[in-house]
Amino acid sequence: MAYQFPPDVEERVQEQMASGRYGSADDVLRDALDALKRDDEDVAAEQEAIADWRAGDEGVTLDEAFAALRARHGLDEE
Repeated sequence: MAYQFPPDVEERVQEQMASGRYGSADDVLRDALDALKRDDEDVAAEQEAIADWRAGDEGVTLDEAFAALRARHGLDEE
């Protein structure tokens, strides 16, 4: 599928490629679509958490949430 970007988008794609982070417009587009997918997944998780809360789930304490994040990212508690 060939696609001609509008001038403003083409300029942004070229800026990203000039940064050295991407080797092609395809790489920029792929990364952007991956980011959109992650955002959609985050929104869905947030909506689910809100629905659970409205249904009476008390969730976890802030300390428990931070401990889980530290464990997930391999950070030592300080």
